[in-house]
Amino acid sequence: MTASAALGAVQTALYERLTGDADLMALLTGVFDDVPEGTPEPYLVVGESIETPDNRHGNFGRQTVTTLHVWSRQRGFAEASAIADSVVRVLDHQPLSISGRRHIVTRFEFSQALRDPDPGLRHVPLRFRVVTEQ
Repeated sequence: MTASAALGAVQTALYERLTGDADLMALLTGVFDDVPEGTPEPYLVVGESIETPDNRHGNFGRQTVTTLHVWSRQRGFAEASAIADSVVRVLDHQPLSISGRRHIVTRFEFSQALRDPDPGLRHVPLRFRVVTEQ
């Protein structure tokens, strides 16, 4: 499997895990790679990823770091933070089914509550590290 194919497989597994959780999906209008124009908040965007080799003891591994973005229009951070907490519950140290790879672990690395230049918009990026092997 090429590096780009492995990266896509991780992103697909994240998307499937997120959209497969009914409690999380009840909080969102959707989970997107490219948000359709006019989609109302709150939603989650599968954002930027970087993949690096993690080869050890004769195994070919990868570490994929992906940033997810919570977007909300509710005043304050209560809604965006509740969604972020739910995303962490769904992904942190939970199994993923990744095509062509063996999932080792998914780890939550950080989140940050941000105010957007649009005063009504709230943004919470969350970063996760997914470790896999062939």
